[in-house]
Amino acid sequence: MYKLDKVLIIGSGPIQIGQAAEFDYSGSQACLALREEGITTVLVNSNPATIMTEPDIADIIYIEPLTHEIVAKIIKKEKPDAILPPMGGQTGLNLASALAAMGVLEKYNVRVLGTSIETIKNGEDRDSFAKLMRDIGEPVPASKAVNSVADAVDAADEIGYPVIIRPAYTLGGGGGGIAFNKDELENIAGHGLQLSMIHQILIEQSVAGWYEIEYEVMRDSKDNCIIICSMENIDSMGIHTGESIVVAPALTLSDKDNQMLKDASIKIIRALGVEGGCNVQFALHPLTQEYMVIEVNPRVSRSSALASKATGYPIARVAAKVAIGKTLDEIPNSVTKKTPASFEPAIDYVVVKIPRWPFDKFKNADPRLGTQMKATGEVMAIGRTFEEALQKAVRSLDIGADGLCGTGEKDLNKIKDQLMNPTDKRLFYIIDALENKLSVSEIAELTQINPFFIKKIENIVKEKNKF
Repeated sequence: MYKLDKVLIIGSGPIQIGQAAEFDYSGSQACLALREEGITTVLVNSNPATIMTEPDIADIIYIEPLTHEIVAKIIKKEKPDAILPPMGGQTGLNLASALAAMGVLEKYNVRVLGTSIETIKNGEDRDSFAKLMRDIGEPVPASKAVNSVADAVDAADEIGYPVIIRPAYTLGGGGGGIAFNKDELENIAGHGLQLSMIHQILIEQSVAGWYEIEYEVMRDSKDNCIIICSMENIDSMGIHTGESIVVAPALTLSDKDNQMLKDASIKIIRALGVEGGCNVQFALHPLTQEYMVIEVNPRVSRSSALASKATGYPIARVAAKVAIGKTLDEIPNSVTKKTPASFEPAIDYVVVKIPRWPFDKFKNADPRLGTQMKATGEVMAIGRTFEEALQKAVRSLDIGADGLCGTGEKDLNKIKDQLMNPTDKRLFYIIDALENKLSVSEIAELTQINPFFIKKIENIVKEKNKF
């Protein structure tokens, strides 16, 4: 364990689309975890409506704008031994990077815990990330990082349309999208460059339609690594994971594919040098089982909060203790009370997460789903089967549905259009499609959803028709 007396923790700021209350959860857990170790915590957050800004959570609290100028003044005044950026999500990583670039961290001899500045760069700078993955032999989509719209057009011509636009140092897919032609590319690229902290976007080969699989990984300073949870997006690539219905653990992977992706996840977190939690996202081809590394979040994330609640493994708490130098076998699991944090959780149930969109309040908003987040919340349900968990999740959405049911639409052309062009209602149009005698294979082809999940939804329809 590192010798530390005072640590600065950065909050995530206001709750917004793409960055919400999961970071309040992680920041609060981190403050309490460090207090257990006798470390004084200094918390800075611009949002007073959070648990982490309560006096019994952190020792010293600053409710101030989350700008590098303000945080630099706090560092000058408090003189912390270290800073813990990952608990503030993308805001924390961006601020740490800015403070390092200003020379503030070096001037006041402030150590960066959990995710080093180099790791932040390798994980968030799109060009550095792609290069690192290629260096360790992990496949990534063909891509090119650019700093202007003109260069974006040239890169897309070289890679071939459609392309994915991914801005560097943004959250929730902010500023990104899929471009099918030059006009769409210029529009998305211009916006993405404005939002990126370093004015950089990645033009990437599209793998839309591939299955999306995520792994939550934990690593300590002694290079011990565990897989906390696998998660499978029911919606395929092309829809942001925060917009997707997600199931944990992954239900459709073979043992061989699961082990292949677990091995790759551990290889990646070791290459990045993360000490704490890390989320790794893969695209898996539906037929060939070829995979691509899509993205790595070297911090706690929305998926971390889901994995933590789904497994009972206190990811943020453990990540905070790992960040100050404790090893996984030295940290007791505060939930089980019996096992150390080096034990991988076992899940003998099914967890389903469904996003909650605000389109009932914002009537004029575009309800189509894509690579940018529009959801403002989510529900999670647990069941012994996928069908049970899905039904519970739908009831929890607070949209007036007692369970999964159709919209009542009979027009097959409209149903097919809704299946091909996903909105917040697509799950319900799948019921319409089944009730109008579309086959599982037809629906799977239109939605690019694994037929396994369509069959499970069909089971719900069959059960309903018994009554």
